[in-house]
Amino acid sequence: MNGVELFLLGRTLMKIGEEALPSEGLGRQSTGHRSVLIVVSDIRDHPVSSVGEIAARTGLPQSQVSACVARLREAGSIVTATDPQDRRRLLVRQAPEISERVAAVRAAPIDTALAAALGTDDPQLLGEVAAALETLARHLSPQALTRLHSGGQPGQAG
Repeated sequence: MNGVELFLLGRTLMKIGEEALPSEGLGRQSTGHRSVLIVVSDIRDHPVSSVGEIAARTGLPQSQVSACVARLREAGSIVTATDPQDRRRLLVRQAPEISERVAAVRAAPIDTALAAALGTDDPQLLGEVAAALETLARHLSPQALTRLHSGGQPGQAG
């Protein structure tokens, strides 16, 4: 596998993940799953941030980050507060408790989306691919990106 193939695989996996996310009961949204997940990922990596800081790190327009923050706050995934040092800024952090909506999203199975992407409902193949994805997830956690950007050396535990 080369870098291009890895990139394309990652993009395909993102699309399958988006398809697996439950969207019923959300109504019409101005923000897509991908933008919301980018913001969620940034908030996880930077526990207290302003909307502007999230926009700068993610490259998303500030208006889009604001829409994602509103959607995540409504779902109970994050909490916001006015910055006590600069009352014009809104600080964003993960919610201290997991809401019903967040729990439902995290518990959503990937089976249907994975079967559709593979073009089969063969339980053996689905189990094999799901096991491979679990192995990748175990070894390529979000900390892998930190190691990648900080020059982590091969052979370091991860």
